[in-house]
Amino acid sequence: MERVGFIGIGNMGLRMSKNVLNAGYDLTAYDVREEALTELADLKAHIAKSPREVGEASDIVFIMVLNGLQAREIVCGNRGLLTGMKPGSTIICTSTIMRSEIIEIASAVDDQGIYFVDSPVSGGVPGATAGTLTLMAATNKDVLDQCMHILKVVGQNIYHVGEEIGMGQTVKAALSVLTGVTYAGIFEALILGVKAGVKPEILHQVISTSVVGSFLFRDTTENIMDRNFTGQSHIGTMDKDLGIAKSMAKDYGVPLFTTSVAHELFQAGKTVNPDEDNWTIIKVLEEIVGVEVKKTTP
Repeated sequence: MERVGFIGIGNMGLRMSKNVLNAGYDLTAYDVREEALTELADLKAHIAKSPREVGEASDIVFIMVLNGLQAREIVCGNRGLLTGMKPGSTIICTSTIMRSEIIEIASAVDDQGIYFVDSPVSGGVPGATAGTLTLMAATNKDVLDQCMHILKVVGQNIYHVGEEIGMGQTVKAALSVLTGVTYAGIFEALILGVKAGVKPEILHQVISTSVVGSFLFRDTTENIMDRNFTGQSHIGTMDKDLGIAKSMAKDYGVPLFTTSVAHELFQAGKTVNPDEDNWTIIKVLEEIVGVEVKKTTP
């Protein structure tokens, strides 16, 4: 059984790496925040002091960090993965970063004879916890087949979206567009209904079983009604993802009208409540119209 490394132990990375451990793999983990590694250490994971140490101890390494700058440093830095990994090993980048950044990183990896998988994910903390994430994997088909068993530990829906590195990030950008616009619609639907006198529970019940009912609607509305605004889907991540999508759209000359509006909503929410989850945006709208979307019954 391969030795697995995991770099980036945040909300998503912690849960994904725990699934790797629970599947019986020998795991070596690293994060710049030592406190993030405490739970994994208690579960008998090996704790590394640098990405290089992870690379030396691993056959397959997951990267789950916030942005391209971090991913590049982890792979190509002075004590990065490329200084410790052996040819024939594999790096799986599940971070959402710019397409140009993933291509640059993959090129450096290829020069060292190491395989690379561009595979951003969707599903949030619930999906990471349950091991049911959707993965958008771009790589050589043979490489994907070779690491499919480990991908199935963290994901349920694994799609080969192309042979060309960067296609994974491209699909994720398109998904981010729809996700951001959907969030904006949810917030506006809830605030309109509640301001006009409808109980949020009624809106939740009716819309959940309508043509636009979805997990995203149900989960978001439930969290808003419960006034649960931390610990699941940090607003900074979605704000970043929408910025990536808009940048790609500029490169390809594609107008994103509704995405731009949604991005402004996320910027507003991030400015007001930078440490909370995506649905903190509802607070901005509540302040404007003078209502609160919360449960009306205990």
